Amino acid sequence: MTITSFLDPVFKPIMNFIPGPWNLILFSLTLSVAMTLAYKYITNQKMMKELKDEMKIYQNEMKEYKDNPEKMLNLQKKVMEKNMKYMMESFKPTLITMIPVLIIFMWLREYYMDLGDPKVLFGLSWFWAYFIFTIIFGIALRKLMKVY
Repeated sequence: MTITSFLDPVFKPIMNFIPGPWNLILFSLTLSVAMTLAYKYITNQKMMKELKDEMKIYQNEMKEYKDNPEKMLNLQKKVMEKNMKYMMESFKPTLITMIPVLIIFMWLREYYMDLGDPKVLFGLSWFWAYFIFTIIFGIALRKLMKVY
């Protein structure tokens, strides 16, 4: 019995019901949706958009003042302040979702190790297939849900 075996009754029937790489694709899509929703509703999206817009304005101004080191330094300082606020806000959902995601990820690893670590998709291991699909789904979902 492993640490994550409590997830077997929930996830194993789903993984065994859907054949081949489709179970991993569905799994990564589901986890990406959950993470994107968590990010959207845990963070202050209005503030995140404002910070992003302000940083863009400062970066454009920096291009104009690239020959003026004093003005450039001042603008860089402002960008760093905004970026720090942005990072602090975006770190909240990471802290909240980290433990559940790690547990699910450990379960996935055990599931595929029990299968003999098969090549899931195009000769890729489960980890790389999951990683690629999660990135693709994450980017698409952030665009669709307008998450900043």
